[in-house]
Amino acid sequence: MRNSFKLCAAISLLCNVAWSSPVWAWGDEGHEVIALIAQSRLDPVARRNVAALLAADADTLTAPNIAEAATWADKFRDSDRNGARQNTRLWHFVDLELSAPDLDRACFGHPALPAGTLASNGPAQDCVVDKIDEFAAELANPSTDQSERVVALKFLLHLVGDLHQPLHASDDHDRGGNDKRVSAAGMHAETLHHYWDSDFVEQLGPNPQQIAAKLIAHLSVTDARTWAQGSAADWAMESFNVAKDDAYGRLPAPDEGGKFRLTDTYVAMADRDVALQLSKAGVRLAAMLNRTLGRGDKG
Repeated sequence: MRNSFKLCAAISLLCNVAWSSPVWAWGDEGHEVIALIAQSRLDPVARRNVAALLAADADTLTAPNIAEAATWADKFRDSDRNGARQNTRLWHFVDLELSAPDLDRACFGHPALPAGTLASNGPAQDCVVDKIDEFAAELANPSTDQSERVVALKFLLHLVGDLHQPLHASDDHDRGGNDKRVSAAGMHAETLHHYWDSDFVEQLGPNPQQIAAKLIAHLSVTDARTWAQGSAADWAMESFNVAKDDAYGRLPAPDEGGKFRLTDTYVAMADRDVALQLSKAGVRLAAMLNRTLGRGDKG
């Protein structure tokens, strides 16, 4: 209880910063924070194997370090290399509808990989939950070709983070908040999704290294052990509940134009939620990498 209180206090402190940091996206700063938290929790074997796989990566979209590699999946999608946008864009989220959350439906019935098919060549209609499981299985299998293991690692570094962004695991018939326009004091008007992707991460500190260091310093052994449990499906439902209760559930009423003016109370709540989700994602990513590339520890 005392350690959990310390983490909550640290999150509150992180949120009391000026609203003047540069614009990033969860796809950059947030993912780097998660990767840095994970890196701090890797066992020596996993740390060595992660570094070796990234060093063997011939792709120049990102630098061969864990923080930048965690942004690769977005850059690969946006490059549209070999049809990457159409082939992989659905892999970054799971649209659980607020009114009737159905994981099976949101995951397109969980299509199985055809025999002999690499996860990176899997069906375009698939969700983040299934792709995490598929890439983790490939990474853990020593017979997987090294080039595919590199790709599997980079997708995992990214997709575990995506799953913890509440609006990547929920939908209100608004494309995960992309159709809701919002504004708040001291912040530029944007979509609700963008606020949770980017603006609320910006509140936590000037750069990924400082945000990660503060969150790492206040992780408790008890919280980390608890968070490391569960499956990608469990984590999806947890993120969905954050969206249902907070991201959507605590929105003020829209104005006559259908736009939402967020209160200071909402912004403070969102900052705390984002900091907690980043921490959980980092712990869980480390646990997954320790299981697949390390001694088998749970994190």
